[in-house]
Amino acid sequence: MIDWTPDPIVLSIGPLSIYWYGVVYALGLAVTFVVVEREARRRGLDTSVLVNGLIIIAVAALIGGRLYHVIDQWDRYRDNLLAIVLPPYSGLGVYGGIVTGFAAGILYARWKRQPILSWADVAAPGMLTMQAVGRWGNFFNQELYGPPTNLPWGIAITCANRTATWACPPLGSTAVDAHFHPLFLYESLSGALGAIVLLVLARRVRSLRPGDLVLLFFAWYGTTRFLLEALRSNNWTIGGIAVASMISGAVVLGALAILAWRHRPGAKATTADAPPDPSPPDAAQPE
Repeated sequence: MIDWTPDPIVLSIGPLSIYWYGVVYALGLAVTFVVVEREARRRGLDTSVLVNGLIIIAVAALIGGRLYHVIDQWDRYRDNLLAIVLPPYSGLGVYGGIVTGFAAGILYARWKRQPILSWADVAAPGMLTMQAVGRWGNFFNQELYGPPTNLPWGIAITCANRTATWACPPLGSTAVDAHFHPLFLYESLSGALGAIVLLVLARRVRSLRPGDLVLLFFAWYGTTRFLLEALRSNNWTIGGIAVASMISGAVVLGALAILAWRHRPGAKATTADAPPDPSPPDAAQPE
């Protein structure tokens, strides 16, 4: 089992501290850019819009992810609202980031007159890549872990970073030297494998239609989150059921249903993803 507990701070210069969480997030964006840029070039998309688009989407995802996390962990912030916007940051909610990131991406693509579904398919393996890298920020913050375990890859969590469910004595009953399931690692491995699967499918399966890969992303990530959410504690619940579990179940079923409908016997490929006509509305059209 793994006894090392990391320091969340990379470097301190006077009152300024650089946290591993931010470093990992930036590294994840860099790797994601490489994956998305190469896939966009392979598909013949206009990569000149990529840098600004990625910045806009990353900021939107950061805001949405932070908002979801704050709602999820409201008990930690209700008495200290400044902690919502001031470092050190302790987490992001993926579903919040997906919603705001996708909304920003769609608006940006429409503004730049880009094919939305094709770019969504390009972004799909990139989002799983971000998941694979970014989840390691949770490791340095000692968060996103599951119940105690005796498995060889169980990680140590200091008493100060434990949830009430697995608190150390005397407030709780979980041993000080207990080890826990590294849920961040499970999500990271799932993200890496999922990104590889989507990239292989994009190159090998000729029957895919624009939008299929992003639907597969939702099915893949939703399944992963649904399976792991039951191992988490102190999460956002409604009626005793984790909100993330409900969202995940709906996302998986919705994505699979849409995929099945799009590929039903006799279904025709849609032309809805064709780039908008760049000519002005009043331009003369040929006879």
